[in-house]
Amino acid sequence: MDNKAEVREFLMSRRAKITPERAGLPAGPNRRVAGLRRTEVAALADVSVEYYAKLERGALGGASSSVLDAIARALFLDDTERTHLFDLARAGDGIPLSGRPRRRSTSNVASRPSLHWVLNTITDGVAFVRDQHQDLLATNELGRAFYAPLIGSGGRTPNLARFQFLDPASKDFYPDWELFAGMCVAIMRTEAGRDPNDKDLQNLVGELSTQSDVFRRLWGAHDVRTHGAGTKRFNHPVVGELTLAYEELVMTADPGCVLMIYTAEPGSPSAERLRLLASWAASGAVAEPPHQETSKTVS
Repeated sequence: MDNKAEVREFLMSRRAKITPERAGLPAGPNRRVAGLRRTEVAALADVSVEYYAKLERGALGGASSSVLDAIARALFLDDTERTHLFDLARAGDGIPLSGRPRRRSTSNVASRPSLHWVLNTITDGVAFVRDQHQDLLATNELGRAFYAPLIGSGGRTPNLARFQFLDPASKDFYPDWELFAGMCVAIMRTEAGRDPNDKDLQNLVGELSTQSDVFRRLWGAHDVRTHGAGTKRFNHPVVGELTLAYEELVMTADPGCVLMIYTAEPGSPSAERLRLLASWAASGAVAEPPHQETSKTVS
């Protein structure tokens, strides 16, 4: 991915989101843009207009931490956006993974016995490992039942992004489909900023961009996010609607991979439905999932 283009489009998209009122500036008459002008961002960051224009053209390499912090404050960047800005600057310097563990291939993650031992100790929640490419690498038994619509009958490694944008079943599985779509793309944008030379991620972005209009639109928004913790709704074909809390845990042994755990509030209808799903999984029915993977596209 062209780092200069990434920098330019990210800074321009953030600038467009900030109104003069939010920045404490007079709107004035005859404004051509809803967001801030370059001159206003430069003034707020206490840098020259020429220097900020250079940065926004993509020449972020070599910018000092103090300048990057000033730009982040001027554009009201949140923590994830600020980190993304610094990642883009490191990439411009030719060291995209500076200060981070080097990522190793995730090909051996799924075959590590100790990882499966850990996953299998989690019996009341959905647990799975995904990598920076949104590949679903390993799950516990309940996770296999939960993601039966995604895992399908096998073939290539299940991928959360492909399922989201290329499989019509995702619109049934995710009641809040648009919200999930935006989250998925923003997480991928964050990963792309961390390592713009990740060829596998580039290929995935290219594939989804050519096959999904929605993905292409969301990718162009340059939104970024980290997952962390929260709540999501699902509509499982076997047990119906589930409202689950999630926690994302970084795997230090496998940089780029995270362990996700979905749980239900004790005593809630969702907790009872998870128990029913666990019984369905234990019966062996999950070997024949309710949906088989399809190559049809969603746009």
